[in-house]
Amino acid sequence: MQPAFRQVTLCFLLAFALSSEANAQSTDEEDLALVYGDKSTISIATGSKQNFRRAPAVASVVTSEEIEAMGAKDLDAILESVPGIHVSRASIRYPSTYTIRGIGGGGPFNPQILLLQNGIPTTTMYSGDKGYAWVGVPVENIARIEIIRGPGSALYGADAYAGVINVITKTASDTLGTSIGARLGSFNTKSTWLQHGGVWGDMDVATYLRVGTTDGIKEIIQADNATRFGTSLAPGAVSTGYNSIDGSINISYEKWRVRSAYKLRDKLGTGAGVASALDPNSLGQAESINADISWKDPLFTQNWGLAITASTQHYASTQPNNLQLYPPGTILNGKLFSKGLIGGPNSWDKQFRLSGSASYSGFSNHNLRIGAGYNYLDLYRVKTVNNFTLDSKGAPIPISIGTIDITEIQPHIRPHLRRLNYLYAQDEWNFTRDWTLTTGVRQDNYSDFGSTTNPRLALVWDTAINLTSKFLYGQAFRAPSFSEQYNLNPVANGNAELSPETIQTMEAAFSWQACSNTLINLNLFHFNTQNIITLVNNTAPALGATYQNIGSQQGSGIELEAIWDANSALRLTGNYAYQKSIDSSSKQDVGYAPHSQLYLRTDWRYTNGWHASTQVNRVMDRMRSAGDTRPQVPNYTTVDLSVGTPRKSSWQITASVLNLFNADVREPSSAPSTAIPNDLPMAPRSLWLQSNYKM
Repeated sequence: MQPAFRQVTLCFLLAFALSSEANAQSTDEEDLALVYGDKSTISIATGSKQNFRRAPAVASVVTSEEIEAMGAKDLDAILESVPGIHVSRASIRYPSTYTIRGIGGGGPFNPQILLLQNGIPTTTMYSGDKGYAWVGVPVENIARIEIIRGPGSALYGADAYAGVINVITKTASDTLGTSIGARLGSFNTKSTWLQHGGVWGDMDVATYLRVGTTDGIKEIIQADNATRFGTSLAPGAVSTGYNSIDGSINISYEKWRVRSAYKLRDKLGTGAGVASALDPNSLGQAESINADISWKDPLFTQNWGLAITASTQHYASTQPNNLQLYPPGTILNGKLFSKGLIGGPNSWDKQFRLSGSASYSGFSNHNLRIGAGYNYLDLYRVKTVNNFTLDSKGAPIPISIGTIDITEIQPHIRPHLRRLNYLYAQDEWNFTRDWTLTTGVRQDNYSDFGSTTNPRLALVWDTAINLTSKFLYGQAFRAPSFSEQYNLNPVANGNAELSPETIQTMEAAFSWQACSNTLINLNLFHFNTQNIITLVNNTAPALGATYQNIGSQQGSGIELEAIWDANSALRLTGNYAYQKSIDSSSKQDVGYAPHSQLYLRTDWRYTNGWHASTQVNRVMDRMRSAGDTRPQVPNYTTVDLSVGTPRKSSWQITASVLNLFNADVREPSSAPSTAIPNDLPMAPRSLWLQSNYKM
């Protein structure tokens, strides 16, 4: 038996031994709902609340109570517990990248996954993903997280490609009263927060403010992209520190709701370097400001429900002191850069989104939903500061007078405006007692690359009183990001003629309540993707490389999940996911994502309301992409432990140790393999202490 598995076995034997002291009474559903929250309903699958087991999607729900039970300290730790999701890292600034069913890894950005906050996209326009303001997202203000694995474009449009993650923040009813909390942990990490929920006149008000700082992990990179020039700072530590501010306000009055949120990541380290060359001194900043107002009346008339939402987002990614792409003394194409290559790409975007929907239940056994929307997506300002320019082949040429603003002569991208109109329709038809057919279609019309139409079908069958079966088909698309369409860097030319990436997925899902205290879920899936956007070297060397629609892949897999309430005090949860994805042109594994994942957790509530959680995460069989001759990425197993005081008391204290046995965890570095040959090191063993006082 391998040492890691021997240690894991000991942990679970200990959990079972301790559980023998627990009160061995039959599981009470209401008691479990208090402990783990309401997981019986979900909204993300159709846009309206419905029974979770009958939702026309392969979905997961994680509640705030469950987040507390597992001792999670950020959003990434929560998502790693969901079947089929793996949280990796990109080398540039070390942001999390979410891989769902083998899709989403392998690059600096993560545009294949749509992240929503309260149902509204967080997508930034330059990179097409959540951006850097979502680094280290705290969990204290999360009420629940709803996740769809598989396509969701028929309802959510662009980037609902491999999956959709909706982070729902707390309302006044979730945070009645005032509480103050603090967390201390490894890597010189400190944070404190203040939260309040209550009534102000006729309005319900919830507020949240958190400030924090961390030095980040200091794991060592043995060699990097500058090693070949003889100027590398490797061996050296990755730079992953930052300061953070997270704040929000949530106000509701009758049928109206107004929300605003702010995220700042300041003095943000460069990870393994923007050019995969260590850069310990450069610091960036990412800032996101969001606001939305909505009105909703599910009983506007006898058979009609109406809703309308307007939202805005402002996002800025800036480099106050520029970035050192390569260290001092680097020689490129015979040119000496005595101070190194220095660059400062900055961008600012603003978005306005308006959407409305109507539901109609006047037809027998039907629930109709129609919707429309308009998005104004504007990369309105860019700034490029370098100590070099690029020749026609993309080779850097030193600027003799040092670092200057070259935005007017050679920007990394120019401002661009995208407009989007969309329409969608959905019908839930309960055509017999045990069968429901959900059909939907959405058309998106873009100002810069045309239209795309995406349908979905979902057949839900109550096969038996304790068994639900689902058969699903869906299409989805990923819109090209502005950097892929409009980059002016000859090394990575944009292509205004790009089409969206597309995916077709077929799924079969089964939910079996094996007995009153045991739930088993089984999901099978197969997908085909086309028009994958890839950088391709041009035949004329002077033109460098250009983004093109050239890739495709096929993938299949299985997800198995089980939840067993052994008694009223002990819950055991486990899931296993397997996937295999093949690149259609090379006939080789797509790479980066794990073929197999195993996750196990025990939640134990013992004497006087104290609670403990043990988590085991095993990541296996990560292959390299075509042309990367390195051995496959090593497997790893992590074990996390968390112990907390009673939740109903005024003071709540939680102590955690993550990666208990100090496993060497590494996430794959992307091509070329010479950039970071030994992959990206992750956090070693760490200790955390959290306290929360409710006034």
